[in-house]
Amino acid sequence: MKPAALLATLALLVVCAQSAAQSYPSRSIRLVIPFAPGGLVDVPGRVIAQRLGEALGQPVVVENRAGAGSTIGADAVAKSKPDGHTLLLTSTTHVISANLYKALPYDSLRDFAPVMKLTEGPYVLVVNPALKVASVAELVALARERPGRIDYGSSGNGSSQHLVAALFCTMAGAPLNHVPYKGSDRATQDLIGGQIMVAFVGTPIALPHLKSGRLRALAVSTTTRSPQMPDVPTLAEAGVPGYEATIWIGLLAPAGTPAEILARLQAEITRVLSAPEARAQISATGVDVTLAGAEEFGAFVRAEHAKWGKVVRDTGATVN
Repeated sequence: MKPAALLATLALLVVCAQSAAQSYPSRSIRLVIPFAPGGLVDVPGRVIAQRLGEALGQPVVVENRAGAGSTIGADAVAKSKPDGHTLLLTSTTHVISANLYKALPYDSLRDFAPVMKLTEGPYVLVVNPALKVASVAELVALARERPGRIDYGSSGNGSSQHLVAALFCTMAGAPLNHVPYKGSDRATQDLIGGQIMVAFVGTPIALPHLKSGRLRALAVSTTTRSPQMPDVPTLAEAGVPGYEATIWIGLLAPAGTPAEILARLQAEITRVLSAPEARAQISATGVDVTLAGAEEFGAFVRAEHAKWGKVVRDTGATVN
């Protein structure tokens, strides 16, 4: 192609891309949340969906596609048309599952375009009060006395709840038994009912049950205490030095989504989630707004992929 023709073609592509961004979105946006309704990602996700829809002038429709450690929903988005009308709201589980499942139909890094990191927060290590322990040290001691006989629950094999607990078991030397559920709601119900005794849960799930006395908090998973539970120590303070795990939530698009559309999403999300009332609304769900742009979020996801890959190897965690 002659230089003049090449320049004309490139100019046309730029104009088309700019036009696409200006007209985006042209219809409702499907926001796939690869977890069950009412869980750690779904609750703040619905707040984000509502506010983003208002900003973009088109409905953002939440679609829960739970199962297989978030891989069912992720696969659906990876195979969607990269036009910005199908997005994935995911969490730490996205990179955990990439290391647990050996034959995924997508690549968790290459098949997605990072849009933004949105929120981050702690897990709370809780026990049913029927388990007569009041500290992490007492839980570890009891688990060693009764190896494999104290059950901890999670929202499923390969979920972040599974792996943060498996990491705790390894680092603390506490041989607890994993019981996977299909969603955190069912796991929480059985935890309160006494069918299981231990779990790592999100702050919004923990708080009402802590206040009612139906659950007891032993520690939080972050390196600093939670402002909502200032009297609850971190796991490092409670005798597991070096322990750190957070639940983060981020937005991904199918690889190949035009940069102009990604930039529009990032700009609108930054604007709406920077408002004090939006931050307060998100904080009430148990996570804090911690915005990071596409480049920073992409680097963060790669680092998390490597971190949790090591955890999977070190703990011997499996999805079987």
